[in-house]
Amino acid sequence: MEPWTPLDIDPEGVGGPEELIERLDAMGPETLSRLLTEEKALVFRGFDITSGTLDDVLDRILPNRSGLAPRPATHERNTDDVWTVSREQPHIAVRPYNEMSCTHAWPSRIALFCHTAPASGGATTVVDGARWLASLAVDLRQRFSPGVRYVRYLHDGSGPGASWQDAFATTCREEVEVFLDGTGTEWHWTPDGGIHVSWVRPSVVTHAVTGTDVWFNQVHRWHPAGCGPGEALSRVLSVDRLPWNVTFADGSPISRDEVNQICESGAVAAVDVPWDRGDLLLLDNVALAHGRRPFTGTRRVRVAMSD
Repeated sequence: MEPWTPLDIDPEGVGGPEELIERLDAMGPETLSRLLTEEKALVFRGFDITSGTLDDVLDRILPNRSGLAPRPATHERNTDDVWTVSREQPHIAVRPYNEMSCTHAWPSRIALFCHTAPASGGATTVVDGARWLASLAVDLRQRFSPGVRYVRYLHDGSGPGASWQDAFATTCREEVEVFLDGTGTEWHWTPDGGIHVSWVRPSVVTHAVTGTDVWFNQVHRWHPAGCGPGEALSRVLSVDRLPWNVTFADGSPISRDEVNQICESGAVAAVDVPWDRGDLLLLDNVALAHGRRPFTGTRRVRVAMSD
């Protein structure tokens, strides 16, 4: 495959958010959709977008963004449908992933807006899911073809990770059971008062517009061998008490070597999108995974999503 990078869109006239809004209005939603499908990601640079003008821009690039998803656990709300990434660990890279790919529904578009650029580093990394899939060994892709099983253990109020009361916003077991039965999730209550839940999602999906198969899952984020606290927890907790885990669809374990292969393939295909204050990145969430490089200083990136 030929090298790929997002399409940069720069001012052609006086600049400012007014020029961007005028150009988006002239382009219209159909042309914008076609351009995003072709390019997979668009970076609007030099338009000096601010928090005050962000909504006007988002209205034109993210249809139906209101109420799309609950607040992500690592984000703080700014408005009803815009969040700021919070609780970041600057020294740790966020490995690329497709937003909400572990769930039954996901946004088709994501917009990232740079409110405050970091002193150094902090680029958003994007990975073409088709390239990621093509770079994986055939036997590895075959093992994942039945899908991925995401697993959670939610404790009864004491322990690492979330309690089931917080996760489901109720203290009533019957309400939890009715909800889970309606989603097709497998579950069982544990003797210590917690609940063990698991569900199977695809490892690969077909892009609805292009018909291209893409690598689309969060194996490397949920597995203990991935970055984050999972590996440390796996040394002190039994596998059935890990707050989150992932296996093959049939429940058989995924090895550390297999996770490393996935991570290494994604790293090779990753493209960095550096940030300046006022920049905005619009990406196709099915075609592309996104992550983040380590950084120094203060980094404030706002996020909005749309179906």
